[in-house]
Amino acid sequence: MVRHLATGIVAAFAVASPVLAQETTDNPFSQHIEIEEGLVVVDVVEFATIPDSDGLAARMMLMVDEPGSQRMFVNDMRGPIHTVSYDGQEVALYVDIDDPRWGVGVEDSGRERGFQSFAFHPEFAVEGSPGYGRFYTFSDIQDNEPQADFRPGGGDNTHHTVLLEWVAQDAQAPAYDGEGPRELMRFEQPFGNHNAGHLAFNPDAAPGHADYGLLYIGSADGGSGGDPLNLSQDPASAFGKILRIDPLGSDSENGQYGIPPHNPFVGPEHSDVLNEIYAIGMRNPQRFGWDPENGNLFMADIGQNIVEKVSLVPYGSNLGWNDWEGSWGYISRTEVRLDDPRSDPEITYPVVEYHRSDPIMHNRVAVTGIRVFRDAVLPQLQDRVVFADFVSGEILHFDADDLPEGGNDGIRRILLRDGGQEKTFLQLIQEKNEEQGGEVAERTDIRFADGPNGELFLLNKHDGTIRQLVP
Repeated sequence: MVRHLATGIVAAFAVASPVLAQETTDNPFSQHIEIEEGLVVVDVVEFATIPDSDGLAARMMLMVDEPGSQRMFVNDMRGPIHTVSYDGQEVALYVDIDDPRWGVGVEDSGRERGFQSFAFHPEFAVEGSPGYGRFYTFSDIQDNEPQADFRPGGGDNTHHTVLLEWVAQDAQAPAYDGEGPRELMRFEQPFGNHNAGHLAFNPDAAPGHADYGLLYIGSADGGSGGDPLNLSQDPASAFGKILRIDPLGSDSENGQYGIPPHNPFVGPEHSDVLNEIYAIGMRNPQRFGWDPENGNLFMADIGQNIVEKVSLVPYGSNLGWNDWEGSWGYISRTEVRLDDPRSDPEITYPVVEYHRSDPIMHNRVAVTGIRVFRDAVLPQLQDRVVFADFVSGEILHFDADDLPEGGNDGIRRILLRDGGQEKTFLQLIQEKNEEQGGEVAERTDIRFADGPNGELFLLNKHDGTIRQLVP
């Protein structure tokens, strides 16, 4: 047992004697997130406006820089991808993956389903390269009839989630000029919520690096609550994992993508483990990102009803869900175990975590992120890991070099300065809604996006506005 970690956590989260005497609790945290010490204030400006879709504000999920074509791309959960110029002045439709001619049929009913994520191959704009013109989309779709590559073994087959490859003929074209997409993998979803996650290529992997051109895929545990099908800890299941594939390869079981030979569970000794797996034990790996200085991979994993967390994701690691919810043994939606926190040496526990009812969250909680600042573009955040709570819109940070060992003690807050006043992100959206004369949002659905020069942009689903943090 890792006694030094367990002892430290018990001390850090010591609570009143009556609670310590209990074996379970609905709140293992003895303190709230610090709101004054370490507070960082950053100016914010409006950068670009994304058009409405279906008469409603764009449900923005992700914006990525594509340096070869000198523009950024942002998606809407309903299907569109727009291009955004580097100055934010030009916004244009690139492709709508929900257009009937593609045969994709995005399933975007409910809050959590839709066009989840996308990624451009690092060779997208490199003429003559294998990855030229290629990008990938991860979307929930209506068609649940075809045989899925990954099936949960239970549930209701509510819809499917597909990973698709698109190939532009001209990477510099203002709009997509290729043919319909190629399907790489398909998931049969057992429930309607938290089914898919983030797509990304490691941005710091240069040609010749072992990670270059490998696509990381966040796959949630299938939904419902508590992982009722026990998929996250199942080494033969793709659910509740981060997967890593070579989208240009062909040695997968379905022949549509490749298995990197240096994935952690490749080889005859791992015959009972899915070769695509990079790490296991996630509930809903909403966002992940790399530290450009040391390669650390951080992940924001949405919790059940008690703990939200940010974790390191080492190669071949197990992050614990659903045996653990954060640092504590998982019991149910309303309880975790107080005894022996962080006591299993085989588990990678969170670096920071917080309770869903922390006062600054106003009971609106679901963790997202991630951005590690290693340059001077925002000096206030140098050497900090920045993440957020996408419901409340609170933006938070912790030390990237002296990583905390769980709990919320290392978490600090970020406020936004607009017109000389310090505001939360939710306040900014609500003020914009009033200006637009529409319904005033009660949540933010915040997402981060990186710019070409290290900028940090803020997206949301309620006012169509992309904002930029500035020094």
